[in-house]
Amino acid sequence: MKKVLILHGWGGSDAPHWQAELACEIAKNYGTVSFPLLDNCHFPSKNRWIKQVKAILENFRPDTVVCHSLANTLWFWLCQEEDMDTVERLFMVSPPSLTTEENTIKTFFPCEVPKNIYAKEVHMIVSDNDPWVEMEEAETIASQIDATFTIIHDAGHINADSGYGKWELIEKLVLEKK
Repeated sequence: MKKVLILHGWGGSDAPHWQAELACEIAKNYGTVSFPLLDNCHFPSKNRWIKQVKAILENFRPDTVVCHSLANTLWFWLCQEEDMDTVERLFMVSPPSLTTEENTIKTFFPCEVPKNIYAKEVHMIVSDNDPWVEMEEAETIASQIDATFTIIHDAGHINADSGYGKWELIEKLVLEKK
């Protein structure tokens, strides 16, 4: 198994969130995983997160990146930097609207879809009732970045609060041999 970087969103993704479960599953199978707690996750700063993740990308050099929620927007900002390396696979789960108006995370918005996503394969997974993005916008973003697009019915924000602890679909997708 290659190196997997898991990036959480606003507030983190500690257990029982599916990202924490995925990190455990990767490690349990002798995979190499980095699941960092990004700086001040409850009151994030775009510039600090960009600096922190750029250092992680440079040192860890992942083959696969798994983003949830605000980490998707962070990835878009990283793609606007000039020194990004391309990863093999990028999983974007529950990206928020690019015009989100939430005061605590206002430094991340508005955000544009980057011209280059810096990934050979992109997989976007969304819920049809995610309170943070309308389905039409999610479909448009997926189309713009040439992502495979999976819709899960009635899954909310696809997090622990909506019942996504251990999540077999994401484990199968991330752990499949490439």
